[in-house]
Amino acid sequence: KGVLVVAITDVIDANGKRVTPAKDAGLKIGDSIVKVNNEKVTVQSAHNLVEICPFSAITYVNGTLEIGAGCKMCKLCVKKSNGIIELIDEKRSVDKSKWKGICVYVEHSFGEIHNVTFELIGKALELAKVTSQSVYALMIGYDIEKAADKLLRYGIDKVFVYDDVRLEDFIMEPYANVFEDMINKIKPSAILVGATNIGRSLAPRVAARFRTGLTADCTVLQMRENSDLVQIRPAFGGNIMAQIVTPYTRPQFCTVRYKVFSAPEPVENPTGEIVKMKISSDKLLSNIKILEIIQKDKEVDISEAEVIVAVGRGVKSQADLELLQQLSDRLNGQMACTRPLVECGWFDARRQIGLSGRTVNAKLIITVGISGAVQFTAGMSGSECIIAINSDPKAPIFNIAHYGLAGDLYEIVPRLIERIKEGDMHGF
Repeated sequence: KGVLVVAITDVIDANGKRVTPAKDAGLKIGDSIVKVNNEKVTVQSAHNLVEICPFSAITYVNGTLEIGAGCKMCKLCVKKSNGIIELIDEKRSVDKSKWKGICVYVEHSFGEIHNVTFELIGKALELAKVTSQSVYALMIGYDIEKAADKLLRYGIDKVFVYDDVRLEDFIMEPYANVFEDMINKIKPSAILVGATNIGRSLAPRVAARFRTGLTADCTVLQMRENSDLVQIRPAFGGNIMAQIVTPYTRPQFCTVRYKVFSAPEPVENPTGEIVKMKISSDKLLSNIKILEIIQKDKEVDISEAEVIVAVGRGVKSQADLELLQQLSDRLNGQMACTRPLVECGWFDARRQIGLSGRTVNAKLIITVGISGAVQFTAGMSGSECIIAINSDPKAPIFNIAHYGLAGDLYEIVPRLIERIKEGDMHGF
């Protein structure tokens, strides 16, 4: 969040227009501006400030003191500059009463709505209860009214549909224009987008047009009574859970991975409505033309698996994976892994679970030789039944496991396979 306008002759704004900022505009970070009063600068004071910056963000060139993008807002230069460098607070305010409702962006392809959409609807319905606001859905495409009808069965109040042949294929510029048009007309307070390839490229562009915040890959969402959306996600490699709020801007944007939330049950008598939206033709123009769409072969998607056997560094060699494969086959499951096993070439990256891999929500997951670092558990802790096998009885994985087996996996797994063959798990 923020625009750098220091020592730059041309800046591109959120709408793609070229602007020339004032030379003394300062470095804007979030709601604050670090401003340099160059009329107060002397050669000695400039050199002192250059030396004092721990991030090498201050430079003195041709008699001008400048602050670059390396600034981390430590404020050390402000304290030591005797008025040469100022910190100006520019907190914006927003009339939250004009922004109401929670909107879900509907991702679809070839007539099928992506399942992450239904999961986001379920969470939106839950969040909307806190503020007694409506739940909306935005659907963009061509010949999509039938698919839009399906959304009403999940408790949506209004589905805003932009149906035009020029929107049949996803192209960034017209889709972003349509998204912007809906926001300007409806003014939803919060917008939930699936963290898919399309969602991750579309949401930031639209959020930038409204100069508002966006939190990516949220794992928890909470709503305050004043309509502020608390967006929670792992940070610093999963070592902390950051709570992010954008109280001074609207709308509030976030993206959420597939399989993080649960989809709602369909309602028997839906009361929502489909609202057909219009947008000027010039907003649908693009210099990009889709020549052909070639569908990829269906890939392994552990996110869809109901049974998973996940392995970690406790497995001694790649040859030992055959033993774990036997266990997976007996359970009609899929194999998955932690990041180290991808890095050493034992598994394809598509089978990795965790913050930098896939999120799963299996009915049964058996972890073998996995210690249970936050980076891994964040991607599978929502599974219905977790069985952990680890030689260290103090391993963190046992804190989230429903059943724990502390011991040598090379003794436990063969016995487990044998019992499954016999169909007798009693007394294992």
